[in-house]
Amino acid sequence: MPALSQLEIGAFLKLYNRGGYVLDFSTNDFDVFTMNSVGVSVCEKYDMSKGKSLVAYLNDATLEDKVKLIKDLFDYYEANFDGEYTRREPAYSGEFRFNYNAEYAGYYRKCKEIANRVFGVFAPFLQTAERLKDKFSSDYLSAQIDLMIGMQSSNPTEAIGKAKELIESCCKTILDDNHIEWDKNWDVGKLTGETVKCLKLMPTDIPDTAPAANEMRALLGNLRAIATNLAALRNPYGSGHGKSASYKGLEERHAKLAVGSSITLVSFLWDTHERSNKDAV
Repeated sequence: MPALSQLEIGAFLKLYNRGGYVLDFSTNDFDVFTMNSVGVSVCEKYDMSKGKSLVAYLNDATLEDKVKLIKDLFDYYEANFDGEYTRREPAYSGEFRFNYNAEYAGYYRKCKEIANRVFGVFAPFLQTAERLKDKFSSDYLSAQIDLMIGMQSSNPTEAIGKAKELIESCCKTILDDNHIEWDKNWDVGKLTGETVKCLKLMPTDIPDTAPAANEMRALLGNLRAIATNLAALRNPYGSGHGKSASYKGLEERHAKLAVGSSITLVSFLWDTHERSNKDAV
């Protein structure tokens, strides 16, 4: 989940969950809300209280659906509970449905900080990541993608390592599909280079008559550089290598750069692989 750790999900649950209830929803209203949000009536599905059903759903849902429901509930809270988190006098009697509550106002400020960082900014990457999971049809790769995205904030060092591993796994899968043998000792640069060659994405594969041929050659020439530089970043800062006691990892923003680059590259390679297979039919 992009920049949403389990602790951060817990912050939203503290804001939403009111002793087994979820905000001011009745059971029926909550089922209607979640059906409209993510296509699931969670109370009907889990047959528990609204609060427990919400927790169960967030444990089971896909990455994209988790973020979607959390965001939709946050939008609902901001629209209907402003009196709870805003300390001011109502302009008229009954303007605020809920009185100011310092505890929930604190939860709201924390959630608002998270929401400003997460919602919307990473939606394109979320959608691409979910699409890749469907295309790979691999439990292992799906788990790797979820771990990589989820660790951007909670463990940037591990996220950088997973970003490199995702490229490696994608390239190995494409080479296997094309019956091309690869060596277990190949680094990610070599794997990417052989994959680019297999997919005919080398700069030399672009004819002079192609539109924007020089620009396309330059972009394609940078594909291998993305993977190589990610590996170089991972070696001192990513997972998989012993660190000294004075080690300080990179920040969340660096992990996001690594993860975003990895998803963009893998998406392009996989789309090209699928298109090549269709053209061969």
